[in-house]
Amino acid sequence: MDTNNNIGTIQSVNIDDQMRRAYLAYAMSVIVARALPDVRDGLKPVHRRILYAMHDMGIRANTAHKKSARIVGEVLGKYHPHGDTAVYDAMARMAQDFSMRYMLVDGQGNFGSVDGDAPAAMRYTEARLAATAEELLLDIDRETVDWSDNFDGTLQEPSVLPARLPNLLLNGSSGIAVGMATNIPPHNLNELAAAIAYLIDRDEILGVIQAEGTAAPALLSEKFGLTESQAQSITRIIMNGGSETSATEAEANEDGEPAVVEEAGAVAVAELMVFVKGPDFPTGGIILGAEGILSAYSTGKGRIVMRSVEQIDEAANNRHRIVVTEIPYQVNKASLIERIADLVRDDRIDAISDLRDESDRSGMRIVIELKRGAQPKKVLNQLYKYTPMQSTFGVQMLALVNGEPRLLPLRRSLQLFVDHRHEIITRRSQFELRKARERAHILTGLLTAIANIDAVVKTIRQAESADDARTKLMKRFKLDELQSQAILDLQLRRIAALERLKIETEHKETMERIGFLEELLQNPRKILQLVREDTMEMAREYGDERCTRIAAGASEELSAEDMVADEALLVSITSRGYIKRMGPQAFRAQGRGGKGVIGQDLRDEDVVEFLFSVRSLQTILFFTNRGKVYAERAFNLPVGTRTDKGASVLNVLALGQDEKITAALPVPGFDQADFCTMVTRGGKIKRVPLNEFEAVRPSGLIAMTLAKDDVLGWARLTLKKQDIIIVTAKGQAVRFNTDKVRPMGRTAGGMNAIRLGAADHIIGMEVVGSKNEELLVITSNGYGKRTPMGDYPAKGRATAGVASISRKALAVTGLIVTARSVQLEDQVTIISTNGQALRTKVSNIRQSGRATMGTRLMQMAEGDTVASVARLAAADLPAEAGPEPDAAPNPAANGK
Repeated sequence: MDTNNNIGTIQSVNIDDQMRRAYLAYAMSVIVARALPDVRDGLKPVHRRILYAMHDMGIRANTAHKKSARIVGEVLGKYHPHGDTAVYDAMARMAQDFSMRYMLVDGQGNFGSVDGDAPAAMRYTEARLAATAEELLLDIDRETVDWSDNFDGTLQEPSVLPARLPNLLLNGSSGIAVGMATNIPPHNLNELAAAIAYLIDRDEILGVIQAEGTAAPALLSEKFGLTESQAQSITRIIMNGGSETSATEAEANEDGEPAVVEEAGAVAVAELMVFVKGPDFPTGGIILGAEGILSAYSTGKGRIVMRSVEQIDEAANNRHRIVVTEIPYQVNKASLIERIADLVRDDRIDAISDLRDESDRSGMRIVIELKRGAQPKKVLNQLYKYTPMQSTFGVQMLALVNGEPRLLPLRRSLQLFVDHRHEIITRRSQFELRKARERAHILTGLLTAIANIDAVVKTIRQAESADDARTKLMKRFKLDELQSQAILDLQLRRIAALERLKIETEHKETMERIGFLEELLQNPRKILQLVREDTMEMAREYGDERCTRIAAGASEELSAEDMVADEALLVSITSRGYIKRMGPQAFRAQGRGGKGVIGQDLRDEDVVEFLFSVRSLQTILFFTNRGKVYAERAFNLPVGTRTDKGASVLNVLALGQDEKITAALPVPGFDQADFCTMVTRGGKIKRVPLNEFEAVRPSGLIAMTLAKDDVLGWARLTLKKQDIIIVTAKGQAVRFNTDKVRPMGRTAGGMNAIRLGAADHIIGMEVVGSKNEELLVITSNGYGKRTPMGDYPAKGRATAGVASISRKALAVTGLIVTARSVQLEDQVTIISTNGQALRTKVSNIRQSGRATMGTRLMQMAEGDTVASVARLAAADLPAEAGPEPDAAPNPAANGK
């Protein structure tokens, strides 16, 4: 009997030391073997085991689905000795399109829903590997990864997958370990692939920028496949030393010495964010602001605010409804609806009359009916504040690096993936090289045998046994045992001429393959290029458009803007600097030839210079006589009525002494146009990328350098290859394509737009849009006409153009005051220097030829003249803005 057997005995230990050791062992087990993903393949052990088990079972993306219970049993019995529910839940999540940005399991059956419904029992559902999961497992049988024993030592399992996809960032991960947690958001494959390609190409890109300077973007686009915007942004960031300069520094660079390219160093997060805009959640939604994204990508930790996507529809009887089509990531739709219902029942939100879920297989649709007169924007803000329609995703990019938990910024995460792929390709190449050398060795022996086939056959026939034959072959032809055995195994048909040619061809190709692999293994740069090619191939195969939009300038805080309805406004600015905003119904529509109604109460020698329509949430760019630009949101302008004079513009904009507004440009969105095209009264034109004005300082920015005595008069949003038309006071009109005006920096002075006659100046510039547009010309004495844009032929820039009015009639009509692009459904408001205002439909104005004088539109009192004209687009007009019942239409309105 073994007297040293201590089974059943009680040993005394220090409880403090025992608790420390036991808890540390438990904590490390949870951290390393359960809760945290590996940075290389982005998988936790349970997910890796599920995917490998399915691969081992032969369940591919192109094979039939297998019962989930069978897969779970395989995982439990071979690799993961834990609960079956945990394994099934982990597999089901990989099959949910609302949880995974790129699903790894292709499920068949009920695998749960965004409403929080649990998957059906595993005996009902079926699954197979998704194509993306096969990319994670590719080359696993080529000695690319290390293997370890399973729980009972009877089988081997991979410690990591080869992972052609950057799965850690692609699908994200979340888990709670001991003393730490991870929460990594999913991302877009196209963006990640572009960032990885940039990491690999960066040294070459830096060389191009250092050599070419500001001319580098074109070469970067051509050589590295960057988009025009990406090339420009990367060039700017690198030349600014790896970070965006402040506005003051940027302006100094424009006016002083050029920026110097710094030496290559660590990759700045700003460079990577040119490609990776931010997380991309499978449920869509909107991310508010870029601060949280920047923090997460810089440090590995950040706070990202997500918001639902909805639209506001108008219903009958002054009612509105809010239709929610996308919700934040990981928000339970059923719980969200229940939360809204609770708020209504508790009277915390009193403007909702009905709530229903109309979601179906075509998409999500939560309908929130509002009571009559309710303000949809206000209700939305209450929903953002009190429900998960606005939620926070706390980023904690924690993953295992060499078996240890590490907090990973974006650059480090991408670099570790590149390193992993470099190792995988290296090990795969070493495996293929060994196999190729072994095959070449056999083929060399076969070629020797074929070249001496008669002697080989004779030697074999004379041998007493196979072993004797093998020995004699080795001795006579200087072969080794493997080659001799291959000759003995050679079928007689292989000695035919055609078969001999095949062996020779295979030997040649194998030697070429060996040469390629040897050169590859000696050149790490070539391996990196293979990593790049693999990643870009994955993007081409599986890449798609972003699901989540990023409102970079938005804030999670609910400001006054959040309480403002998006509605049409009229903005009025006078020559003496008074500004106001009004509702579009401030001037009721009248028939042609009307006397008008009293406009605003103006002081002596003050006239309305600008009257234009704008949406309340849009930004207005104000250009001044000094060539500067200022910006303000429309809802921040002072409110006025039709008869008010308004407030001083100095209360709104920080204008300098003797500086006045000469042009105002409403901007629907800085991504809605390519350029801002500006024209001066003296005939100069300039085209500037619109995004140059996206962040205008309160003190303004230089928009255009002007010649002495010239004034910046017009600014319009233009696209590439779009025609514009410019009209002068004496009736010259020139039309040409904006491509004839090369893009310039903000501080440039422009180029000639038109050849002006004596004592003439520009009075209008318009963009030529749809075929239905016409050019409305109005003179100082109240005459006007509309002429099809097609009557104005395209000419070259800086030419005299064609006539837009009868020159002989100028003595009667007066000089042209304005020229506007209009459509029949639009309305125009004409304001005189005495403050009279007339609003009429464009269709009430006679259509006339290009060189005619037009008809009288507004009766002018003695000494009064037309001061300004505003076009009110049909889309911006409220229902009540139509003509009065007694406003008789003009029989000749259509020019017939």
